[in-house]
Amino acid sequence: MFALDRLRIDDPAQGSGAQGNDFTRASDPWALFAAWMAEADVSEPNDANAMALATAGSDGLPDVRMVLLKGVDARGFVFYTNTESAKGEELAQNPQAALVLHWKSLRRQVRARGPVSPVTDAEADAYFASRARNSRIGAHASRQSRPLADRATLEAEVAVLAARFEDGPVPRPENWIGYRIAPVSIEFWQDGPFRLHDRVRFTRAGDGWAGARLYP
Repeated sequence: MFALDRLRIDDPAQGSGAQGNDFTRASDPWALFAAWMAEADVSEPNDANAMALATAGSDGLPDVRMVLLKGVDARGFVFYTNTESAKGEELAQNPQAALVLHWKSLRRQVRARGPVSPVTDAEADAYFASRARNSRIGAHASRQSRPLADRATLEAEVAVLAARFEDGPVPRPENWIGYRIAPVSIEFWQDGPFRLHDRVRFTRAGDGWAGARLYP
């Protein structure tokens, strides 16, 4: 679904759940995330990479919505959007964010937060090119977060653009980019009986991470 390259699951403490080792003893949050994400890909009925993304503009009022996680490696979590959307404008004013992935089938969640920066043009171009053609055309048609009179207006704009591009390439719009959240903390949570949940929070410590088990 998305790149998990360079992540290794070779720590004996990276196991999951009651049937595995104690995940709160893990030493590498990225390897633990890779293991949990792989399980979620199998168990979740839809969009295991769906995450709630929280941002806030200069007024400090939080805003949250669901987006799709489209890339992850040791640099952080990547998603894509229109820079002129509500979240794009908020990130321009306040370039930091928080996220949570909740996997109901596994009774688990992962939270992270940190500063946000744009991905490179090459990364954005590569991902945009991998999208379905109609999705690429839709990215051109959508004035994301702006008022829309009715659906017919949107569909008419899509039809005009489809005719313009015909069978040729659909370039990435300049205002359609990716953002990377470079986490300063990552927390893993798993449901436990009688609300005695298991939690571990990893906090940046120089070039590495310091993990600490938390009370439920």
